[in-house]
Amino acid sequence: MTSTPRTALTIAGSDSGGGAGVQADLRTFFANGVHGLVALTAVTVQNSLGVQGFSEIPVDVVTAQIKAVAEDMGVNAAKTGMLATAEIIQAVAKTLDEVHIGRTTDTPFVVDPVAASMTGHALLREEALEAIRTELFPRATLVTPNLDEVRLLTGVTVTDATSQRAAAEALLEFGSQWVLVKGGHLYDAADCVDLLTDGSTVLELSGPRIDTENTHGGGDTMASAITSSLAKGADVPTAVAEAKRFIERCVQEAYPLGAGVGPVSPFWRLANPQ
Repeated sequence: MTSTPRTALTIAGSDSGGGAGVQADLRTFFANGVHGLVALTAVTVQNSLGVQGFSEIPVDVVTAQIKAVAEDMGVNAAKTGMLATAEIIQAVAKTLDEVHIGRTTDTPFVVDPVAASMTGHALLREEALEAIRTELFPRATLVTPNLDEVRLLTGVTVTDATSQRAAAEALLEFGSQWVLVKGGHLYDAADCVDLLTDGSTVLELSGPRIDTENTHGGGDTMASAITSSLAKGADVPTAVAEAKRFIERCVQEAYPLGAGVGPVSPFWRLANPQ
């Protein structure tokens, strides 16, 4: 009899182009051997050139999705992506408490605070950013902002290792157990150095900077790879290190698609299941 895999829940918006959002999360979960569960928050209209529009899912439908899968199938780890509005963020936070997901429970919770576009422009209003700070971060096992999201959330502009450390300290003040300040957007740096800390342990994870313009869905893929490892029982430093290796290969295997930015690719895992 086939054993049941571990489960991971993504609470996020869709990407009609298939490279980011819940689509990226689900294919990353699959590539890492966990069963993906979904609570859809928004339907976006987008392609390789960018987001052209979106429609929010009603709040009661978002929360009902979370409850339905958590109460029946069980959730071994969860993550968020695009949450669109303060109302959705507040409702998701309350529902996570009800189904016992978050840093004070046995179910790890990763917050990928999707708040900036590929060009660095804000995607959320200030009240939604504040809800991320006050509602999601205190419940998070780990938060995984990119540098534009760090700037929007903390006001810290990361330009080097010193400001990266300052950004991590500022993020920890919002209450998460761990923070991961990703260095992929430090384009002048020779390597991509991500900083992981819980305030006492500080780890720098360095990887090669890969010459490609096709990076769509990279942040979603990284966060969902971390969530996959957490679902399978890894601790946070191990999960982040495993995800770092996974996303590096996904960026190496990224492919062009459409007239704009193509997606990172987990397809290599099909030929290399180990």
